[in-house]
Amino acid sequence: MTTTQEQDRLDRTDGEQRERHASNTGRVAAGVFSPRQLLVSLPDALRKLHPRHQLRNPVMFVVWAGSLLTTVFAITGPSVFSIAVAAWLWFTVLFANLAEAVAEGRGKAQAETLRRTRTETVARRLRRDGTEERVSGADLRVGDRVVVEAGEVIPGDGDVAEGIATVDESAITGESAPVIRESGGDRSAVTGGTTVLSDRIVVRIGTRPGESFVDRMIALVEGADRQKTPNEIALNILLAVLTVIFLFAVVALQPMAGYSGATQSVIVLTALLVCLIPTTIGALLSAIGIAGMDRLVQRNVLAMSGRAVEAAGDVDTLLLDKTGTITYGNRQATRLHPVAPSTLGELAAAARLSSLADGTPEGRSIVELCTREHGPDGGSGAHERGAEFVPFTAQTRMSGVDLDGRRIRKGAAGAVRDWVTGLGGTVPPETDRVADEIGQRGGTPLVVAEVSGGVAVVHGVIELSDVVKKGMRERFAELRAMGIRTVMITGDNPLTAKAIAAEAGVDDFLAEAKPEDKMALIRAEQEGGKLVAMTGDGTNDAPALAQADVGVAMNTGTMAAKEAGNMVDLDSDPTKLIEIVEIGKQLLITRGALTTFSIANDLAKYFAILPAMFVAIYPQLDALNIMRLHSPQSAILSAVIFNALVIVALIPLALRGVRYRPTGARGLLRRNLLVYGLGGVVVPFAGIWLIDLVVRLVPGIG
Repeated sequence: MTTTQEQDRLDRTDGEQRERHASNTGRVAAGVFSPRQLLVSLPDALRKLHPRHQLRNPVMFVVWAGSLLTTVFAITGPSVFSIAVAAWLWFTVLFANLAEAVAEGRGKAQAETLRRTRTETVARRLRRDGTEERVSGADLRVGDRVVVEAGEVIPGDGDVAEGIATVDESAITGESAPVIRESGGDRSAVTGGTTVLSDRIVVRIGTRPGESFVDRMIALVEGADRQKTPNEIALNILLAVLTVIFLFAVVALQPMAGYSGATQSVIVLTALLVCLIPTTIGALLSAIGIAGMDRLVQRNVLAMSGRAVEAAGDVDTLLLDKTGTITYGNRQATRLHPVAPSTLGELAAAARLSSLADGTPEGRSIVELCTREHGPDGGSGAHERGAEFVPFTAQTRMSGVDLDGRRIRKGAAGAVRDWVTGLGGTVPPETDRVADEIGQRGGTPLVVAEVSGGVAVVHGVIELSDVVKKGMRERFAELRAMGIRTVMITGDNPLTAKAIAAEAGVDDFLAEAKPEDKMALIRAEQEGGKLVAMTGDGTNDAPALAQADVGVAMNTGTMAAKEAGNMVDLDSDPTKLIEIVEIGKQLLITRGALTTFSIANDLAKYFAILPAMFVAIYPQLDALNIMRLHSPQSAILSAVIFNALVIVALIPLALRGVRYRPTGARGLLRRNLLVYGLGGVVVPFAGIWLIDLVVRLVPGIG
């Protein structure tokens, strides 16, 4: 992706990004809700009334059993009150099913859109002798090599083995701008169903039929692969325990009521039980989980498990690569600094030679700078084609060339210093001074050295400049307010890392990092009881991605990285890790807020139902009728109706999620108690009172 496209994406707000993505892919944007979805999802909600489905949710199964029981009594002893209570208990179950059906329906609509991106393709598979054969895309196996040219659809997920091409990935990512995919780099991965716009590439297939990312996204958004997360299971157990406790309490109430001479009907006891148990959160819990995964899919993130989403909400430490995440990642050579006894011309010639085979943006910019300001080396030509190029590795942290008895290297100051001194050479003190000055300015110094005739000489330092992305300091401040520690990972020297870390506002940095250093840092954090999240795209990142609690692999990265992580970002945007953490926290906050509201609103139901049950024999209980409800029957029916309607009222909030604000645990708890705790107490009083004003007008109730 070009720098302009990256800047355009970064400048969009979260809402603009979601709207653009939804528009380009035809998907329903996360959080969008319309009343029509309730009507469309009604048939699915009715099908979910089957007892086999209700058994999955202990709370709603009790409501379902109570509805069945009251229906039997309403038929055997019909009255307006018994029929109304039975009907509204069934509505309670139906509305709970409706919440889940609406969430699943949104996923099914997205799955249908994704299915339209899948086309039956005929692949041009290469035989061992290099000839082509045409086969169905469904017949491809892992390791097959297929040819894809301009205008053709890539038949399956894999890596570019040969060539370079521009690819249209808008059907998957929602980004209309084409992207470049090439062999041998970090952007070699391609996704089945995308279209090659130019040139010719050979793709090595990396997945079996039916297991591509599109297939997995379809299964994910449809809910077929959604398993309950550990926290969701724990909350379900808590709700089941509360339900059993209230069940025993209601059953024990009847003997005491009989002893007092006010035996209660089964219908009244059932209504009391349904209003006491946490039906609101029990009804919405599944929808909250489905909607949380939906928000990830809307941002083009494929989660391998719900546990990873929850872990993202509890992350303590965020490891972020500097290049491409904190900075734009398009470091450019801006200046050459020779050190005595070498001249500027000698440094330029050596720097150019060492970068001729360097296909990175930094390497190309070095060649351009040397050629533009100093002209090509007079000896350049055919003899350079016989040079032996030395590629950069994470271990050596150097690259270069061996030509005509000369060994030229460029790389990190420490690595080149060790290389020169190991060959018996000396490093001029000016080298460290220049490198330190560049690092203090936030640039990256690359030292250029040469061994010729058995003598090791340092020619000078190349200055690379990078730019911190706009808004990163503010985002890191938000993470700090949430109690999340940010660590910048970079291969730069400590001075450069310190300067960029200070400019970006991260809490800490790891300089001159090797793959094993990342692993050591992750393990050290986890041994301290912290959850760690990180991004990666290369094979060397795979061990760290597997070790991290939340490992987000880039879709353009290698298959090893994608298989090691527990999330894959189809947009290959490293900064999205911050959004993933926010989505995880929003999921946990929404679940906690609605649980608080559900338990708190039981208080108003106590004041509505308990006085109504016993006011005939204990007139003193009328003092608890603070809502001044019309009659015992209208009070009980009003509480049952409110208990059902509040589920429908909260469906949009469950799907959209509670609005996320970066804050610490104490502020979050305070907000939760004030808004959803206090609101859970006040809203039912007002709601039940208003419903009673209507119910008292019903003949046979008032």
